[in-house]
Amino acid sequence: MTNISPQNSAKIVAIGGGHGLGRMLSALSDYGSQVTGIVTTTDNGGSTGRIRACQGGIAWGDTRNCINQLITEPSVGSMIFEYRFKGTGELNGHNLGNLMLTALDNLSIRPLDAINLIRDMLKVEPHIVPMTEHPADLSAMTPNGDIIYGETSVDELEEVPLRLYVEPAVPATKEAVTAIEEADVILLGPGSFLTSVMPPLLLKDIEGALKASKATIAFVTNLDKEKGPAGMMDLSTMLHWCERGMGGRHIDVVITDKALPDIEPRYHQQIEELAASNHNWRHDRCKLKDAVDKLLVSR
Repeated sequence: MTNISPQNSAKIVAIGGGHGLGRMLSALSDYGSQVTGIVTTTDNGGSTGRIRACQGGIAWGDTRNCINQLITEPSVGSMIFEYRFKGTGELNGHNLGNLMLTALDNLSIRPLDAINLIRDMLKVEPHIVPMTEHPADLSAMTPNGDIIYGETSVDELEEVPLRLYVEPAVPATKEAVTAIEEADVILLGPGSFLTSVMPPLLLKDIEGALKASKATIAFVTNLDKEKGPAGMMDLSTMLHWCERGMGGRHIDVVITDKALPDIEPRYHQQIEELAASNHNWRHDRCKLKDAVDKLLVSR
């Protein structure tokens, strides 16, 4: 198997949120600052949702998750950032990393600067960029024409929505747009399709940058069917949703663990063994890196 040296000049952008993007960034950590993760910021559940309900601001949970998965040198600082409160009081369930990022935001520190401060403290090299620095929520139109609001509501839908929206129509972070413009490879997924992969593609600035991109764009499939409405979507539909979110720009490659006879032949299928040995639904970091290395060689 061919490997690419981390000193290779290729620039890689990974788009998503939560555990999936964190897994991808962790797999590519040897590439250091050549990697940029563009993180979804519309979560309204758990600790993040509680903080947003009382403090406002963007959702920090997915960003915190990505940083956690990139920590390679355990320290007091990393333990503090990862700490989750327990008990029966109001702090129960809150993650201290979320509170730290919220505090920096409340001090009028730019969200990206707050992330970079934490990255420097925890010695995290890959860039982590929020899709937007403005508060916004994911909403969806149901098949009967109703509009529902919030990621948690989207996840609870009993049927596939007709459309997704980010409301209000906020601008993308300019660094996210620049990273896409300069990328050699762009990775969509793995992760929750409707609530992690799709939200960044709903921002006009990101849509425009992806439409004009000359990079190789790859969709990385999940290893197990999702729960909720995304689990009712077939892969062809997901690919078409992504392409609609990219202004019609076609996806070049689908990285998958099995042959996909039902998708259009215009998609190059890169079939890899991707599952971790202890959890067949979780991507193995080394196998994921090898798959991206191959993609870089073949582009």
